[in-house]
Amino acid sequence: MTTPTTFWRLAGVSYVQYVTKASSTVRAALKEPAKSKAMTQEAFSYNRSTWTGGEQGAKTLVNNLKSVGK
Repeated sequence: MTTPTTFWRLAGVSYVQYVTKASSTVRAALKEPAKSKAMTQEAFSYNRSTWTGGEQGAKTLVNNLKSVGK
């Protein structure tokens, strides 16, 4: 018996990449005024920091998915 695999995994993308592409496509397909409201929700940012020995390191701004794992 084989384990089921999702189509986005078969396409060679992660779940986050799939959801990002799908949501961007849906936002682009909307008509005004819903489109401009949805496009404002597309942007995000947060600060991340690494912890070493119980001490918080420097904060780094993350504002796109390409810089998340770096």
